[in-house]
Amino acid sequence: MSPSPAKRFHISLQSLVALTIVAGTLLVGSLFIWQGYLGMQRVGLAAATEYAQRLGQIVTHHTRQLIDPSQHLLRLLVRDPIATAPAWQDRFDRLAGLTETLAANPVLSAVYVGYANGDFLLIRPLDRLDLAQRFDAPDGAVYLVQRVIREQSPDLTPTAEGNTAVAATEIAAPSVTGEWRFYNDELTLLATREREQYHFDPRDRVWFDAGIQPTVTAPYRFFTTGETGFTLAQRNAATGAVVGMDISVADLAVRLRELRFTPGTEIAVIEDDADVLAHADLASPGVMRQNVAALADAPESGLDLPTLAELKAPALLAAARRDLGAEPRAMRVADAHWYGMNLPLSSLSGHSLNLLVAVPGAELFADARRQALQQWLWLAALLPLLGLIGLYVGHRVVQPLRRLTHQVGALSGFDFHQTVGVDSRVSEVHTLSQVVNRMADTIRNLQAVTATLNQADDLDALMQDVLHSLIRVVGVRSGAVYLQADDSSRLQLAAASGSADYPTALIESRHDLSGQMRRLEQRLGRKPKSFFAVNLYSRNHELLGLLVVEPPHESNTPESDQFSFQRFLEELSGAAAVAIETRLLIESQQRLLEAIIRLLANAIDAKSPYTGGHCERVPQLAQMLVEQAAAARDGPFADFSLTPAEREAFRIAAWLHDCGKITSPDYLVDKATKLETLYNRIHEVRLRFEVLWRDAELDWWRDRQAGGDEQALTRQLTTERARLREEFAFIAEANIGRESMRQADIERLHRIGERRWWRHFDDRLGLSRAETAALANVKPRSLPAVERLLADRPEHIGEWGERKPPVQRHDPANRWGFDMTLPEHAWHHGELYNLSIRRGTLNPEERFKVNEHIVQTIIMLESLPLPPALRRVPAIAGHHHEKLDGTGYPRRLAASDLSTPERVMVIADVFEALTAADRPYKPPKSLSESLVILADMARSDHIDPDLFELFLTTGVYRQYAEQFLTPEQRDPVDVDALLRRARRPGPAAELDPDVE
Repeated sequence: MSPSPAKRFHISLQSLVALTIVAGTLLVGSLFIWQGYLGMQRVGLAAATEYAQRLGQIVTHHTRQLIDPSQHLLRLLVRDPIATAPAWQDRFDRLAGLTETLAANPVLSAVYVGYANGDFLLIRPLDRLDLAQRFDAPDGAVYLVQRVIREQSPDLTPTAEGNTAVAATEIAAPSVTGEWRFYNDELTLLATREREQYHFDPRDRVWFDAGIQPTVTAPYRFFTTGETGFTLAQRNAATGAVVGMDISVADLAVRLRELRFTPGTEIAVIEDDADVLAHADLASPGVMRQNVAALADAPESGLDLPTLAELKAPALLAAARRDLGAEPRAMRVADAHWYGMNLPLSSLSGHSLNLLVAVPGAELFADARRQALQQWLWLAALLPLLGLIGLYVGHRVVQPLRRLTHQVGALSGFDFHQTVGVDSRVSEVHTLSQVVNRMADTIRNLQAVTATLNQADDLDALMQDVLHSLIRVVGVRSGAVYLQADDSSRLQLAAASGSADYPTALIESRHDLSGQMRRLEQRLGRKPKSFFAVNLYSRNHELLGLLVVEPPHESNTPESDQFSFQRFLEELSGAAAVAIETRLLIESQQRLLEAIIRLLANAIDAKSPYTGGHCERVPQLAQMLVEQAAAARDGPFADFSLTPAEREAFRIAAWLHDCGKITSPDYLVDKATKLETLYNRIHEVRLRFEVLWRDAELDWWRDRQAGGDEQALTRQLTTERARLREEFAFIAEANIGRESMRQADIERLHRIGERRWWRHFDDRLGLSRAETAALANVKPRSLPAVERLLADRPEHIGEWGERKPPVQRHDPANRWGFDMTLPEHAWHHGELYNLSIRRGTLNPEERFKVNEHIVQTIIMLESLPLPPALRRVPAIAGHHHEKLDGTGYPRRLAASDLSTPERVMVIADVFEALTAADRPYKPPKSLSESLVILADMARSDHIDPDLFELFLTTGVYRQYAEQFLTPEQRDPVDVDALLRRARRPGPAAELDPDVE
């Protein structure tokens, strides 16, 4: 240690730092700016509240202005002769009165009359360019008259209640004619066009139910134009005709757009069921024309008002879902801050309206942020002056600290030999210099031990090196490390160094170290206090072991030095304990990872009683083949090798190659017959044949009772019974799927399926919610109902919906590079559809679902935070269904995209599937049959020919067969013939689609 500098007058660092005012000014200024910003926020929220209330009053007033004047006109028009005139010419003569009504109230978009016999007359002004283009109006057309004529209608007689009754002589439905007539502003007819598809019946419209007093309908989209509005309607008590006026709320949307609080404010008027009556963005002419064009040809079922979800306005949707009021409430929408308000408006003829307002937080507080920024700029302008003052004062403090920093930097560069210390009048700097000097001395002593702790990988080697370093650095005579035994009651000797003969085990006694040391000293024949000991604890304060050292003892060693040495051991034990615990954790994590991988593989095999062992056999076969490739010294694999990390990654990938099967339905993996789902539906088909059998017997008895020839009837019954037995046997054989289905067999299936049987019970009783939902769009039939023997029903087909897997190449959600063909349906349980499967037992939808396991494998593995050494695991595990010619799945990779380990997995997976004896849908193939198929696959570039040759020439196939194949499967194999077959050009044999 360097000598202390001469004592002199020092001033405290705190007093020197107090001379600078930069930090204080920044803090005070920031507080004032923040308070001002919060005040501006409150002002903005208050202004938004006042705005929302005023906007609600405006919308309420505007809504009443739309309705009240129109009601007065409606009361006059319902008494006009146009509502009572039976002849069309008389009705046309009254068109002038309708045009005057439209001119008197510009908010009306159409005026019309619906007659009790189904006739309809409507006049609308073509006052917008988009309407004229929509109806292809001739030049000069100002009005469009739409009428529906029902000829041969029955006589209509007014009743006492003012309605009409159909005459009893009606014998036929009327013919309907639609017609559009275009007039100029003087009501001169310009053009007439018949509309064959314009079969509009006013009696089916909701406004036709109006009474003799004006009635306002709920808001909806108009049939022809697609605009949003409502109808004022009133019935003529004498004729039953209904006069209606359509009122569009488009100008309300325009008004909402004009009254936005900020440019980004979202405003909408909705009904209590969340249907959108008016929205500010819909006021844009371009948007209005687009909506009209999109909705004008919509069927009547599509004329409902848009919902907030359809409007794609997430901020308004959030405002509607929250319990909001007139005061703005903060919302988080799409990672942006919004403030929402929800105000109830006056009801509209029993329809409650609400005003939704959503203001972007960025716009609401723009002025507050602008003012805060200006204040920050003023404060920033003062910082240079404050900085000059701080530089002057700081210079006096920093100079000695810089020298000390340079010295400490040398220590951080592992240069512990230079003297550390500076001379400064600042007392804190002077004290710091002395402390750093002592610290350098301590670091020099701990450097050797620390290096040892960080270099050893093996736990036993680590303990031995730590002891050697401790003896060398500290100067102790001997030492030992004891680690916790498995039984948690004994401490086993892990390392020992020096002259002492330490016992191999100690009884754990963490609370009585002194007694432990006394027993150790007695056993070794040493005097008392010859040893120091300290417990080694984990981060969770669990006992890991015990560190024992025998330091050099001198008679003049002060007690304080012994205490310091003991404390040094405790500090050292912390570093040693961390190193020990780290090594133990790494080993335990490796064991845990191995156990989890095997657990997952065994769980997949355990799902099915038929495919158990696949996830265990494939890794063993794959490792056999990849080790042969790595061991090759010549040929195609001379340059192929595996590092220990790559070998571990391959092993893990092989065990996890089918981890996605955990998502595969069991009934698909184990599907042994074509009609099998959760059970074999051949039993249902057999029961229907039983019904037909009994129907045939009933027909015999019925015809016999009617006096028929008993012998002829008996022959007919016998023939029908034989036919039923033969047809059911044919269907049952087709259900097994042993052989390919010919087209003639499929046609016969359809003929048999046309047989009919009577159902007398409701097929909608006792169903689950999912089954009931599948029948939602199927119209119930009255009982008894005739059913086909075999059918593909609508409820047999499931659509993808929101669970559509992202496997198509151009799917935006496909971020894994999949390139698979997605079936049209998610599942198809149709009986004819499944029985018509040409090969195997899986239909295209089921085959895709089975193949999708590899998609799930890749998704699952790529979602794991794998270390760099295991980054290839998803590719090795997920590409075992790829082919070298690029026709595999799920990514259609070519040969250049597949590494040797991935190609090894392809061969291992196919060969295990071919030879597996536990598949319910196929018999196991012999060794020679399986290798012939592999040879054909190698010839057609489905598998790697070089690997296939290595598979044969190294005897891997025979090694695997002896371990896993039955004696019956292990037949003779001609390796040379297989190699010639694999290299011979020509088409490959077709692979069984149900191999896996």
